[in-house]
Amino acid sequence: AVTLPLAAHQGRLLAKLENLQPEIKKLAERLRYEVSVRGKQLGWSEKVARFHFKKNLRRIITELYIRDNCHPFKATLLVWVQIPMWVCVSLALRNCSVGAIGSEVQEQLSAGGALWFTDLTAPDSTWILPVSLGLVNLLIVEV
Repeated sequence: AVTLPLAAHQGRLLAKLENLQPEIKKLAERLRYEVSVRGKQLGWSEKVARFHFKKNLRRIITELYIRDNCHPFKATLLVWVQIPMWVCVSLALRNCSVGAIGSEVQEQLSAGGALWFTDLTAPDSTWILPVSLGLVNLLIVEV
C-alpha cells in the first residue's frame, strides 16, 4: 500500500529523466560551441573553458530538472522509504518469533505452520521460502 504508489512515481520520474537526455545532449553540444567561441575571443585556456562549460552545463541541467519537476534525487525516495520499513518489519518478526519463552505469540507461531514448515519459529531447512520470496521480489522489481 505504501511502496506501490512510490514505485509508480519513481517510474514516471525515471521516464522523464530519460526523455530529457536528447535535449541535454543537444544543449551540451551548443554550449560547447558557444564556450569555445567565447574562449577564443577572450583568450581562455583549455582549463578555464572546461570550467565555464561544466558550470553552465550544470546550470542548464538544473533548470531542465526544475522545469520538468524531475530531479534525480526524487527517484531515490522509494529506497529511503523501503529501508526503514524493511528493518522495522524484520525486527518485529524476529521479536515475535523469539519473544519471551511461553508467550502466547511464540506458542502460536511454533504450532501455526503448514505443509513442510510446521514451526514458524525455526529456520526453513529446505530454503524453499527464502528462495521463493527472493524470486517474487525480483519479479516485482522487474515488473
